[in-house]
Amino acid sequence: MGIVAGLDSSPDFTRIVVCDSDTGAVLRQGYAPHPLESPEGGGRPADVDPQVWLLSLGEAAGGGLLEGVQAIGVSAQANSVVPLDTQGNTVRPAMVGGDKRSQVAAADLIDALGGREAWAQAVGSVPQTGQPVTKLRWLARTEPEAAARTAVLLQAHDWLVWQLLGRPARRSTDRGGASGTGYWSAATGGYRPDLVELALGHQAMLPEVIGPADAAGTTPEGLLISAGTGETQAAAFGLGIGLGDAVVSLGASGSVMAVHPEALVDQYGMITSLADATGMHLPVVTTLNAVRALRGTAELLGVPDLESLSELAMKSTPGSHGLVLLPYLEGERTPNLPHTAGTLAGLRRESMRPEHLARAAFEGMLCGLADALDVLRGRGVDVRRVFLLGAAAELPAVQAAAPALFGTQVVVPQPADYAAIGSARQAAWALGVSQGTLDPRTPPVWQGAVAQVLEPGEELAVGQAVRQQYVSVREQTHPGAL
Repeated sequence: MGIVAGLDSSPDFTRIVVCDSDTGAVLRQGYAPHPLESPEGGGRPADVDPQVWLLSLGEAAGGGLLEGVQAIGVSAQANSVVPLDTQGNTVRPAMVGGDKRSQVAAADLIDALGGREAWAQAVGSVPQTGQPVTKLRWLARTEPEAAARTAVLLQAHDWLVWQLLGRPARRSTDRGGASGTGYWSAATGGYRPDLVELALGHQAMLPEVIGPADAAGTTPEGLLISAGTGETQAAAFGLGIGLGDAVVSLGASGSVMAVHPEALVDQYGMITSLADATGMHLPVVTTLNAVRALRGTAELLGVPDLESLSELAMKSTPGSHGLVLLPYLEGERTPNLPHTAGTLAGLRRESMRPEHLARAAFEGMLCGLADALDVLRGRGVDVRRVFLLGAAAELPAVQAAAPALFGTQVVVPQPADYAAIGSARQAAWALGVSQGTLDPRTPPVWQGAVAQVLEPGEELAVGQAVRQQYVSVREQTHPGAL
């Protein structure tokens, strides 16, 4: 068919991959950082001028990178809001990331609609810090003049697509991106404008939600731009996951998502019911404590990095000589225990050794993510293999324990920018549909990710015993939490 490109605008950088549209083979790549200034105290800024994304895009695409490209797909960071006025100009900088300023706003919205179950029924998720609907509530309460001038609401990938198309009158998004806003329901496939008004104080124009294989438009130069999607959905598409697959992502916090044919409604708010980039659904369960629990343990033990912590943990044995760590160091979301603390149980004289605590940290982190997997399994989600992502997935202590604790095959893909690859795959799909060579219901089949495959094997029984010990401690300390 030709050559396509995928663009991933993350919080810190823009990556572009140029791919063969038939096979998905990466032909060339581009990269540019976002020139962001950190706020006082470091960390990522909560407010960003979206022009930064365009500047980074232009730099990443320099040197003729896009020569011969026929279609582009765009993915970008989730939990972003670009508020525009009636002329299409930004009212204020884009609000991005897990913005803790909106903690009170999230609680206000939950109460205003009648509780967590009401939100879960309405849009498949409960307002949380950083979610677009929560940011709108914060804006209305904190910057009422800016809120009053806001006439159009876009997310980061919507805004980038709109800019690439020359700012047309029509603005669009996809199901995946819309499902993360808190005012679009994956179950009904429709917006809830009343929730926008509840949060912002008035109605606003929302982008049209187009199909996974639809084109958002064509540039004056004839370059097709596909629908675009959120970074999470693009990464899942780039990995090529399907029914029976789950993705466990190891960041400071953790997340578990899986492909499912139906939208899930969870009255407790532990499941966020997202749509994916193919027409299916992508329920997500999040834990607050993943790699941060490892880093805290490394600091406590005085080891310099996670590689050293892993090496130390491998000197112990499964079960950590009876030590069990509930890694709820920042409270926890799965189970919903926002004000709790971590627990170290099973201390005996023979278990009070650095290697056992190191092993307990890895096992505790993975058992917490296994709890998240069980939330999905308990709602009928089929999980037959787990894709393990993040730098920590390469650690020997993680790979040694994960298959047995998760109770299934674990796949560790070779590091790559799967969000950009997924965006390119979406572009190939839209291009093929426009040329009449692909079915709008069936995405192109691309080469799978190069990966290491780990089986539970003979360790399964031991791992499940370790998991049961963890569950026993959790039930003793937090009865009925899950």
